[in-house]
Amino acid sequence: MLGSYHFTVNSSTTPPKTHVSPRMSLNQNPVKTLFSTVTGLLWGSSLPPGLLVSSVRTAWNSSWQLMMSQLAPSDPSGGYSRPASKFRLPTSQFSPEYTLNLHLYIGLPCPWAHRALIVRALKGLEDVIPVSIAAPGQDGSWEFRNTRNADPDILIPGQDNANGCRTLKEVYRLTSGSYSGRATVPMLWDVKRKEVVCNESYDIIDFFNLGLNELALNPELDLAPNSLKGRIEEWNRLIYPNINNGVYRCGFAQSQEAYDCAVNDLFNTLDMVDAHLASSRYLCGDTITLADICLFTTLIRFDLVYNVLFKCTKKKLLEYPNLHGYMRDIYQIPKVAGTCNLSAIKDGYYKILFPLNPGSISPVTPTGCENEVLSSPHNRGFSSSVDKGMQAYAL
Repeated sequence: MLGSYHFTVNSSTTPPKTHVSPRMSLNQNPVKTLFSTVTGLLWGSSLPPGLLVSSVRTAWNSSWQLMMSQLAPSDPSGGYSRPASKFRLPTSQFSPEYTLNLHLYIGLPCPWAHRALIVRALKGLEDVIPVSIAAPGQDGSWEFRNTRNADPDILIPGQDNANGCRTLKEVYRLTSGSYSGRATVPMLWDVKRKEVVCNESYDIIDFFNLGLNELALNPELDLAPNSLKGRIEEWNRLIYPNINNGVYRCGFAQSQEAYDCAVNDLFNTLDMVDAHLASSRYLCGDTITLADICLFTTLIRFDLVYNVLFKCTKKKLLEYPNLHGYMRDIYQIPKVAGTCNLSAIKDGYYKILFPLNPGSISPVTPTGCENEVLSSPHNRGFSSSVDKGMQAYAL
């Protein structure tokens, strides 16, 4: 085998002597090799001494607390406290000319950005609202990449198509006022004025739903009809804190007490929603709404990411017959599956959230998250007025 050892021959008049010297493999990490050599000399093949274990554990816990305080701010009990969005949508100021200058920034792993992608697709706004797709960098920030997309039907990270920036933080800094806060997705950008219009996901999807009907290819679809707005708000008040943000409250909990509270809220709410869906195709009856879109983007990530990485382990979504069928039902609506890059979603969590997965090891994709299963008959057994509209749009 090449690369394991290096042989040399002494050229003196004395009988040749063959020397064998270790040669480091090109794939070896020199720091890791040095560490292994030192630890081998100190205590051989036995376990490291208890003092070293406790010291490293204390140092790691302190570092973890520091990283988590920056990644996921917490309240005094150690519970995750999501920061409020800085830029809210001033819908009253919009005009037809103004909307022609809008650009959407998203990241594929983010469930909040995924909401905007889905509503944009269902309403037929792809040509009206161009999009730039950022990828999570090694430091956790959003960055743009010079990649070529061989398959236009698959969304992948690419360049900043509006400003040519290297990172999303640079885009935010272009806005007036020298903004230096969190650079989050989704973000709606005014190309002409070079201003952040909105970075609150629900404001954006609400605007996409009705604010651009004159330009949408599917203006008949209303995901928040007046007759259902009260019920939609009720579902959002339940689902957002306990499921959408609930999985993050589990994963980013910094105390056992905070985790126990979050995980109980999460699964109690999932149980309740699953029971409701036994007799209702969607949350508000036979009409899909914004509340369903918001729930879907968490469900599609549940077994793939949250169940394992965020310690939402009481049940898999696959164990909920109604919820899993409901998720497949929405996934199979034309245009929705095209917004779901499951590989990018998985990599965006396991390879980037270092405090939760220091080795960046990505587990195998669960069977229930493969496209073949997601595309299998959902057997919901309900008729819906949305089906004809979506079929017509697909044609």
